[in-house]
Amino acid sequence: MRLPIALAAGVATALAVYAAVPAHAAAPKLTATITQASVWSTGYGADVAVANSGDAAATGWTVEFDLPAGTTVSSSWSATRTQTGQHYKFVNLSWNATVNPGASQTFGFNAAGVGLPVNCTVNGAPCAGGSPSPSTSPSRSASPSASPSASPSASASASPSTSPSRSASPSSSPSPAGPVVDVATAAQLSSALAAAAPGQTIRLAAGTYHGSFVAQQPGTAAAPITLTGPRTAVLVNDGPSGDGPSCPVPTAGWDSGYGLWLFGAAYWNLTGFTVADSKKGIVLDNAQHVTIDGVYVHDTEDEGVHFRRSSADGIIRNSVIESTGLVQPGYGEGLYLGSAGSNWACHGNTGGVDRSDRVQVLGNRIGPNVAAELIDVKEGTFDGVIRGNIFNGQGISGQNSADSWIDVKGIGYLIENNTGTFTAPGTFADGYETHNPATTPSFLNGCGNVWRGNTSDLGGVGTYAIRITSTSKCAGNLNVVYASNTVTNATTGLTNIAVTP
Repeated sequence: MRLPIALAAGVATALAVYAAVPAHAAAPKLTATITQASVWSTGYGADVAVANSGDAAATGWTVEFDLPAGTTVSSSWSATRTQTGQHYKFVNLSWNATVNPGASQTFGFNAAGVGLPVNCTVNGAPCAGGSPSPSTSPSRSASPSASPSASPSASASASPSTSPSRSASPSSSPSPAGPVVDVATAAQLSSALAAAAPGQTIRLAAGTYHGSFVAQQPGTAAAPITLTGPRTAVLVNDGPSGDGPSCPVPTAGWDSGYGLWLFGAAYWNLTGFTVADSKKGIVLDNAQHVTIDGVYVHDTEDEGVHFRRSSADGIIRNSVIESTGLVQPGYGEGLYLGSAGSNWACHGNTGGVDRSDRVQVLGNRIGPNVAAELIDVKEGTFDGVIRGNIFNGQGISGQNSADSWIDVKGIGYLIENNTGTFTAPGTFADGYETHNPATTPSFLNGCGNVWRGNTSDLGGVGTYAIRITSTSKCAGNLNVVYASNTVTNATTGLTNIAVTP
């Protein structure tokens, strides 16, 4: 449910005019609406719409607001962000600067903490409309004593050592809503997962938890289940062991080897802890509306995090994934969205297709030493968002065609404001690639995707920042590469298709 924070509905007042008045000079009239798009126990994500109810185009916009102490902006997209103390300023990018009459432009941010924006202005006037006043002056709350930890770049690298909100002990974190189950041993964690109920929080103490950890109890939209802990709470699966079914399903006597497995467990929040030294890191099967926030996944034999079996409408943000594919490099994707069509007989639980749709990948660091693609977007998945991430391609293996940051076989993805780099060692062909595998049922796989605002450094090795494999296979739903993307150190250039202004 989307909850409005600040309403920007214009109020029109009809005046009866009986005398001639001078001609009105056309001018823009901007308002800004901040809307919570998602909420979790330690923060929220927000969308901001800058609308123009005037009769002339606005050629630029600046939105400013304050956040209360204890809340910071951890990441943002589609705007340039600066900060002074608790005061935040967001300025348009080149491609979304113009707001035509009756139209709007959008940007967004994630907040660490639950405090809501106040004193909002757009181009110096109140966000809800009206004239500037001293109480809404942009300089009202600048604080020379602001903490360095609130720097707007603090979350850019999502480094395990630079995020105090993710490494704090459970006792120092905000009190979770609903009943809390504190666990400190592997046995306690297994029991808590088995008995989890909507609205409950399972809180990990620092320490290493060895075992096969599976959750099969769903939360609800109004009462999700939260598993949370500090970065020093580490889940390790020493498996796999025993004989499992041909299609993975929790089975007595069989250990999948997954560090954490959500099976049919919708509406969970996973925050803060670490998963390491496992066959796979975090696996979601038929687990919709799961938010993964601030986790650290590393040293896995295969992939790091997998949204599988129609685990739609999930979010992974502010997290770090590195050192994957230690045993099978070609299957060591950092983040895996959906399933290959050849595996739909097993994982295709929505009309025979793995529809892990609308997954949002926001503000993460993926790599180095991710042996396969940093993100593999599988065929038959739709409408995801990959925004504001940092991709480090060092160590990519080249095995199983893994030679790019992202291989996009899905449909309708928005890929924007990411930063990608490559340095040796590794095998690297292009920054972003599309492919168009044929499937049954048939989809326009690898089509209708949009790239904008991405910064790519190909290390003098990569050919294109964005290589579009085919246009003929995407007739009527072409991929689009905007001129706001930039590339350096490419052997050929930005892209192999015409650039859209």
